[in-house]
Amino acid sequence: MVVVTGATGHIGNVLVRKLVEDHISVRALFAPGDDLKALSNLPVELIPMDILDFDGLVRAFDGAEAVFHLAGIITIMPFFQKRVYRVNVEGTKNVITACRKAGVKRLVYVSSVHALSEPEKGATIDENFEFNAKKVYGCYGKSKAIAVMEVEKAASRGLDTVILCPSGVIGPYDYRGSEMGKLFEDFLKGKFRIAVDGCFDFVDVRDVADGIVKAWKKGESGEKYILSGHTITMRKLVAMLNNCSALKRKKVFFLPEVLMYPIAAAMTLFYWLSGSKPRFTFYSLHTLHRYYNFTHEKASRELGYNPRPIKESVEDTLEWFEKKMNFSKGSFSQEKGLI
Repeated sequence: MVVVTGATGHIGNVLVRKLVEDHISVRALFAPGDDLKALSNLPVELIPMDILDFDGLVRAFDGAEAVFHLAGIITIMPFFQKRVYRVNVEGTKNVITACRKAGVKRLVYVSSVHALSEPEKGATIDENFEFNAKKVYGCYGKSKAIAVMEVEKAASRGLDTVILCPSGVIGPYDYRGSEMGKLFEDFLKGKFRIAVDGCFDFVDVRDVADGIVKAWKKGESGEKYILSGHTITMRKLVAMLNNCSALKRKKVFFLPEVLMYPIAAAMTLFYWLSGSKPRFTFYSLHTLHRYYNFTHEKASRELGYNPRPIKESVEDTLEWFEKKMNFSKGSFSQEKGLI
């Protein structure tokens, strides 16, 4: 039996599906109040769990061969947020200690490429880059860097761990609506009209789940692996969305650089006033304008990790969101009980 924290998340629910497909018994932990659509009809043990509840984690980990720790808060806001730090850092400390107390054989921690130290623009980033919160931009990246350092500390003290760093995740089964999932959904609704130049590495969520399972079985204790996919510019991604979609879309306008940051500032302020998600912020602009290349050569060599073509991921993501939205004949009516 294995435990997955954050099981209702995008990577989490796809990992659970992969484990079930491999006939692995799964105990799926999710935050109290989470929507369970992502896990419906899956033969797993469902346990509501606050990641800050240490005693609850010990009970949930009892008898587990491995714990896959994915629970966390993702944010594109650039400044410190107490809740993000508590869940991503204090929650990870709880998981580490609970693994020790429950006698878990291996902890597989899913972090992010955003936790890796940032070099100069355009650099190729591999596993030789350290985790250092002082060399990372943004609240999310800093919190994940600190959390990874706790996992590394635990590994140095004898806990069997493997650390994984996915890049920008896209793909089907995005029930909770990730940042990129919202872009795909807005595109299908005809609401994606404004974009910014830049590029990033995007990877299929199904390949990430496969890489996580491979790391559990084959990864060397104490090691870290980047699970990246393919680097693509935003202009090429928009063109791919148009090419993969059956219906003709309205043109997407790319903002000139002189307007990007003032608009990001306005969107950030609007977020705080309204509670709605901003399309982009200083953090997302920073990420798109670093032009990094995240190499998965180590994961491919040691784990047999092989991400699929990005066009396939884009096609499958669009198809999944179309079904979710009951998309047909240009209409976007929501069918009750569809998901």
